[in-house]
Amino acid sequence: MNCHHINRGFLTFVVFLCLLFLTNFPSSAQSFELKSPAFVSGSMIPSLYTCEGKNISPPLTWSGVPAGTKSFVLICDDPDAPVLTWVHWVYYNIPAAVTSLPEAFSKTEKPALGGLHGKSSFGDFGYGGPCPPWGTHRYFFKLYALDTMLTLPSGVKKKDLLKAMDKHVLGKAELMGTYKKK
Repeated sequence: MNCHHINRGFLTFVVFLCLLFLTNFPSSAQSFELKSPAFVSGSMIPSLYTCEGKNISPPLTWSGVPAGTKSFVLICDDPDAPVLTWVHWVYYNIPAAVTSLPEAFSKTEKPALGGLHGKSSFGDFGYGGPCPPWGTHRYFFKLYALDTMLTLPSGVKKKDLLKAMDKHVLGKAELMGTYKKK
């Protein structure tokens, strides 16, 4: 009897068992996703949500929240800006029970839904829409699931928020849209 054939047969059997196990017991883990009914990731953001429209925030929804999530952080920025990355939205301490933000979300310092707004590169609370000076820019909506509520005052900037988030991120979901002025 050839040992090579026995090992090969055994390996085939093990692979078969693994595939059988994986197909009969689907994973209960759901990936953390951020979506918008207004646009698909990688596509153009409708002008309604830009400086050429009403400059309101697009509706956002998320699912597959990591276990142990205590709060969320939402950051929207444009890495294609002429000088550094332009920050369009900073929103943190979003309650863990929240799984969506409506269109035209509040631009107040402390939204009724909970959480706190930081300051964007515009110097404002809340969302400031795309308004690229030239060319097509990318806008990244990044949602972080944290294992804590942050002890920060309202009005912080992205840099300070990222520092406070360090070692508390359980997961990250991202939605990217593009925009070019007409």
